[in-house]
Amino acid sequence: MPPVAGVKLATAAAGIRYAGRTDVLLALFDQGTTVAGVFTRSKCPSAPVDWCRAHLKAGAASALVVNSGNANAFTGKSGRQATRLTAKIAARAAGCKPSHVFLASTGVIGEPLDATRFATVMDRLIASAAPSAWHEAAKAIMTTDTFPKGAAAMARIGAAPVTICGIAKGAGMIAPDMATMLSFVFTDAPITSRVLQDLLKQGVAGSFNAVTVDGDTSTSDTLLAFATGAAAMRGAPKIAKTSDPRLRAFRKAFDAVLADLAEQVARDGEGARKLVEIIVEGAVSKSSARKIALSIANSPLVKTAIAGEDANWGRVVMAVGKAGERADRDRLSIWFGGIRVAHRGERDSSYDEAAVSAAMKKPEITLKVALGLGSGRDRVLTCDLTKEYVAINGDYRS
Repeated sequence: MPPVAGVKLATAAAGIRYAGRTDVLLALFDQGTTVAGVFTRSKCPSAPVDWCRAHLKAGAASALVVNSGNANAFTGKSGRQATRLTAKIAARAAGCKPSHVFLASTGVIGEPLDATRFATVMDRLIASAAPSAWHEAAKAIMTTDTFPKGAAAMARIGAAPVTICGIAKGAGMIAPDMATMLSFVFTDAPITSRVLQDLLKQGVAGSFNAVTVDGDTSTSDTLLAFATGAAAMRGAPKIAKTSDPRLRAFRKAFDAVLADLAEQVARDGEGARKLVEIIVEGAVSKSSARKIALSIANSPLVKTAIAGEDANWGRVVMAVGKAGERADRDRLSIWFGGIRVAHRGERDSSYDEAAVSAAMKKPEITLKVALGLGSGRDRVLTCDLTKEYVAINGDYRS
């Protein structure tokens, strides 16, 4: 991943939950950086989510502080005090306003966060901040992730090249609702906060909001985008309207970064061995197709069948039927791995168990459902549900 002009990164081990583990990320931004964000719609949001929402309207950012090991969620007054203290510590070290410091936390819910730990590493973080430390940054925000997640793209605004880089974390408690797990996207494009906000809201619909691992929406879901504007020095024009035609190539690249990160999250689902793409077509509307796809993707019975490499279309029929959307049993057709297993309400007459079993052994599986009712189509990504998922979450806090 290339450097993004105007962004510097640093990581440190502050002992948030475990000694000796890298658990803090600091990003520093050049003056004039704009910010946008989308967050969980959980009615029990974390203290950092509340902090970011409160300061997003100003549209300006100087720093980002992220910690792993503790979500600072369901922590009451002490959680709110911790966010204020964290922002104050970072602002003093970076020479900016606390309101220009954005925060995110991930880890255990319900445990108080000792924000004084940030003071022990902040000066060192400021001094060591450097461009291109993407791998270390992505590792610092991991919890049960098995690999750091990053993506990058290049585009042009006018004749000037601009860079987009993003990192994410997430493996469990994944069912975003107007947001994502934790993800941070950086660009040197000169874009106003309002335009950046529009791009972000539109971009999550087909990426992070089309991913589910276990059907549980986190209290901490946060997706922040930062635009430093440094590409203006290379002749990039400032974009102040979402309808500006010069934004077209950038939008495509921006959406591609979001989609790449979202797929990595689904691929790294806790205990997962298979990436599953679920396509629903022939629905009465796109929104209906999305609801049915999510009903399939979030079904433990469907997901365990896939883990067992069993093309159990009966479980898919169940998930379609319970979605609460229009469906006709006698028009339903189902494919696993490109092989039609059911057609017009019954097992396909040409069904071949050996061929389907071979398809189900692959690490990536497409499950398609055709409803035969209309032109609505959508897709979501998920993963299988294995014994390892139960093991990870059975002792997550202990």
